[in-house]
Amino acid sequence: MEHSVAKIREKLERKEAVVMTAQEVSKLVDRGENISTMNVDVVTTATRAIMSGTYAVLSFPVNSPLGFRRAAEVFLNGVPAYVGPCPNENLGMLDLIIFGTAHSTHKHSYGAGHLFREMAEGKSIDVSVVTDENVSFKSEIKLADMPYAKLYATRHAFKNYAAFVNCSSKPVSTIFHAVQFSPDMNGATLSGCGEINPVQNDPKMETIGIGTRMLMNGAEGFVIGEGTRSSPGKPNLTGVADMHNMDPALMGGFKTSTGPECIASWAIAIPVTSQSVLDAILKTDKDIPMVVNDVDKRVMIGSSTYADAWKNTDPSVSFNPGVCLNCEICKPVRDCPMEAIYRKDDRVILDRYLCFNCGLCTTICPEKVFTAKLGTLHFETDAEHFDVPIVLRQSDRKRSEELAEKLKKKVIDGEFKLNEMVEKIYP
Repeated sequence: MEHSVAKIREKLERKEAVVMTAQEVSKLVDRGENISTMNVDVVTTATRAIMSGTYAVLSFPVNSPLGFRRAAEVFLNGVPAYVGPCPNENLGMLDLIIFGTAHSTHKHSYGAGHLFREMAEGKSIDVSVVTDENVSFKSEIKLADMPYAKLYATRHAFKNYAAFVNCSSKPVSTIFHAVQFSPDMNGATLSGCGEINPVQNDPKMETIGIGTRMLMNGAEGFVIGEGTRSSPGKPNLTGVADMHNMDPALMGGFKTSTGPECIASWAIAIPVTSQSVLDAILKTDKDIPMVVNDVDKRVMIGSSTYADAWKNTDPSVSFNPGVCLNCEICKPVRDCPMEAIYRKDDRVILDRYLCFNCGLCTTICPEKVFTAKLGTLHFETDAEHFDVPIVLRQSDRKRSEELAEKLKKKVIDGEFKLNEMVEKIYP
């Protein structure tokens, strides 16, 4: 039976609609319960992961009018920005574009993802300007003082992504690992939130389209089209949202062995408008393929499912500082991609606010200070069956589930309004 977005919106206004998170639906499916279009109206979905296709557009005053003619180079906390597209001649204003993959000139492990998070936290940002007349000056700015600050996605919320192993005999530096990727398939990394990922729950883009309202890093924004390298078989999205309303806990920078990457979060409420939409929602992790790629050659070598990553595993890391041996070189402190682990007064500290639940610390600590079941990839090549332990997750399933819960509450309370798309992405 077909249901229109308008009819579902009316039910929401009358407080008669049934709103569930994607994980709640999956639990019912796992219990063998029957779910039809008659008993669920809206399903909230979310993902939090490294999303390289991110950039910010900022516009703000940095000097008095006539203080300089034009800016030639600008750095925010050492992160390079591209000046323009508006020249702002003699206005004392800057218009900037900052790529999410940009790295600081001062600190290699600091990048635009860290900058965006610190902006959302309300911290003062150092601004360094070199004018076209080769005059340098410095200033400070806070997000609250920026009239315009938008975060754009060029390739976010993949339907599903991939797992990676290193089939070569040498370590590999890559964005797909926080440290050098060990050779000979000794470990696997992965990205993707499986059954709760937004596009996984509407892969045919029946309800998600141009103009669909969503949450990016907790702030309301809109889908504006398909992402780069998107296709009907492997779709992803572009979008935009105002940085002033973003939750810093849903953002950040993530160190990899080739430099920092950008973390972003999405949440989308999917109206159950047809049986085909519901059929996609009813797929659980065990039904969702996860391609296994050789990170060295970037070719597919097998296929697993997201159940290997998220079924009977621990979404968060457990912390037991009492068993710490105070090693001279603490690998979790040294290698944590979020710098969420540090020493204070001869004690090791885990900052839960920063922690991404990637699980790397559980695989490199010689004791059980950090523990979590990360799962094992099970896949076959033409010649052999492999069981490769997962050593790093580049998606945060725990916070994604929490985000889906928050969106559910917003939908029920009327704080987040369902809207119909302006146009389909894939007609």
